[in-house]
Amino acid sequence: MAVAIDPRSRLIVALDVPDVERARALVTELGDSVSFYKLGMEIVYGGGLDLARRLVGEGKQVFLDLKLHDIATTVERATAQVARLGATFLTVHAYPQTLAAAVAGRTGTPLKILGVTVMTSYDNSDLAAAGYIAGVNEMVERRARQTLAAGADGIILSAAEAAQLRALLGPDLLLVTPGIRPAGADADDQKRIVTPADAIRAGADYLVVGRPVTAAADPRRAAVAIVDDIVQAATDAPSPAS
Repeated sequence: MAVAIDPRSRLIVALDVPDVERARALVTELGDSVSFYKLGMEIVYGGGLDLARRLVGEGKQVFLDLKLHDIATTVERATAQVARLGATFLTVHAYPQTLAAAVAGRTGTPLKILGVTVMTSYDNSDLAAAGYIAGVNEMVERRARQTLAAGADGIILSAAEAAQLRALLGPDLLLVTPGIRPAGADADDQKRIVTPADAIRAGADYLVVGRPVTAAADPRRAAVAIVDDIVQAATDAPSPAS
């Protein structure tokens, strides 16, 4: 059943920085303008699990973007450890066995499992070079259906595919979109990018934004501007999924 999501919590700021000290400084600078943070492999391997605990203790939501993919027992046990941290989201690669193991590992907790479909830095030529016959759109749809079948909660995908997936799968799958760039921002290493407003209108539930906030001259102002875009766009967007 779809429920409203607080607009401020729909912005997830990616703390893609090399050390915990810089991450803490950003969190302090952003203050109450941001309530949800993504911690990826770079910061996690640099002491970020303790940072995750601190953020949860301070009332923030935490998205651990670890992209787990291993034998089922390992994924299940690792997921259980993440659930104990109090994280809100965890990513795993959207392969059926991996998804099922993660769902089993989070049993009895509020942790939500997100399947990684196709990285937003990949396009059709990248998939072909990796040996996949399917293109981006077909692969995203296939993995989204596998995520739903496994009982996981949502997927990571480019907002460029959000409207297609929302129409195909309905409101019951969370759509979390990286590769978000405000109008006029550099694409950096992303190939499939969308503005915050367009992503919300396409049916995205949460937007992951890194450098346009963390590398801005005024990160707090940049975050507030994105939240304002989300609020403006949400009035015309589909109801978010839960």
